[in-house]
Amino acid sequence: MDLATILLSAFVILVLVIAFRNRNPGKYINFPPGPKPLPIIGNILSINMSTPYKTFMEFSKKYGPVFSVQIGFTKMVVMCGYDTVKEALVDQGEKFVDRPKPQLFSKTTKDHGVILASGENWKVMRRFTLSTLRDYGMGKKSIEGKISEEAASLVQKFRTYKGKPFNNLKNVNSAVANIIVAILLSHRFDYEDPTILKLVALINENIRLFGRPLVRLLSNFPLLIHWVPGAHKKIFANIREFHSFLETVFTKQRKELDVNDQRNLIDAFLIKQQEGKPESTKFFHNENLIALVGDLFIAGMETTSTTLRWGLLLMMKYPEVQKKVQNEIERVIGTAEPQVEHRKEMPYTDAVIHEIQRFGDIVPGNVPRVTSQDVTFKGYFIPKGTLVIPLLHSILRDKAYFEKRHEFYPEHFLDSSGKFKKNEAFIPFSIGKRSCAGETLAKMELFLFFTSLLQNFTFQAPPGAQLDLTPGPGSTNAPKPYEICAIPRT
Repeated sequence: MDLATILLSAFVILVLVIAFRNRNPGKYINFPPGPKPLPIIGNILSINMSTPYKTFMEFSKKYGPVFSVQIGFTKMVVMCGYDTVKEALVDQGEKFVDRPKPQLFSKTTKDHGVILASGENWKVMRRFTLSTLRDYGMGKKSIEGKISEEAASLVQKFRTYKGKPFNNLKNVNSAVANIIVAILLSHRFDYEDPTILKLVALINENIRLFGRPLVRLLSNFPLLIHWVPGAHKKIFANIREFHSFLETVFTKQRKELDVNDQRNLIDAFLIKQQEGKPESTKFFHNENLIALVGDLFIAGMETTSTTLRWGLLLMMKYPEVQKKVQNEIERVIGTAEPQVEHRKEMPYTDAVIHEIQRFGDIVPGNVPRVTSQDVTFKGYFIPKGTLVIPLLHSILRDKAYFEKRHEFYPEHFLDSSGKFKKNEAFIPFSIGKRSCAGETLAKMELFLFFTSLLQNFTFQAPPGAQLDLTPGPGSTNAPKPYEICAIPRT
């Protein structure tokens, strides 16, 4: 028997042992229904691993709004529709507040930071994050000024193309990233600065790689992560490079730190670190700092910039909508600088921005949860530690709340008299205790960037270009690469 055969036999035996250990039939009595899983691989053959949320939508038609699937040895519960998800994340929020511990992050961020953290660490980091973001301008005039300045810089960058076709990805990414960088580092990067281009490229590549079927599969087969070659190895390398940059920044800021002059969020964290309290040692350590800043940088850049790129693509696709927005901008703002207070006088523009977020469906699967205790939900028993997916895609496409759920239709957010109309199922930032901490900042950015761009340009597709509204591959729903012509209006 050769070495390869011995290793393969050992691996198969190990897998079978783990499978046997994971069998606990009593634990899953009255578990939500779902397709019958195969041994070891579960329901993998039934799920489109490139776009699993689409398969889940089909399953919900057969099994209802609460059902189960199994990938590898991981049993998970999927929840569909606004009413169901609200009942879980709001009405019983404490039972669904924890995060899973993804094996793909076991050697990098672990459960540090704020996005993937659970328990006391999450509570401390979220509390620190919210209070510090408010201290450094979230929701205030000071950060509005920074966003307006950045929007003006983006307008000037677009003007340099003189109406000729260009890809807006790097420019929009860099502009939006500069807002969170200002809060984290008190700094601004030029759009051509190699540092910001490298950081954005690392994030974009990882988001694309995380959407690959093999990477999704390996997160449910932790034994294989360290043995199987593939894109996950590049993900690890990119995370290490990103963290190395952050550590360099922290080292520099420690040398310049002045407790009487806190300049940004990192300074605030470093000062907490030096307070000498039990909380300082337990939570305000370097690993949490790296993970937290990484979380905020990625979350602060990715979803907002992707939403803006969807917005520009949709304005090219629907020029009549673009024209209505521009007419409203001319009537309310004219040639003045857009301000957040203008939004209440601009119901159509507000509705369009909301519809861009709904239609773009940036995070269709939501960030998964884990039950923090045994739960009885909708008549089913869900054991403690079960992975739960509150499917955002199903909410933003909920036919009970959105009349033309598969179309781009701003009237979803307008009443019969043309006034802005709230829709409770509009939750692109999720809902409950773990909703996005930067929601207020993101809403401000979207309005100011979008109105500034449409105030200054009419966006058109290059001659002969076909506008494809199908999302590209990745762990988020981003537009496929496209070129744009920004025709100056002034």
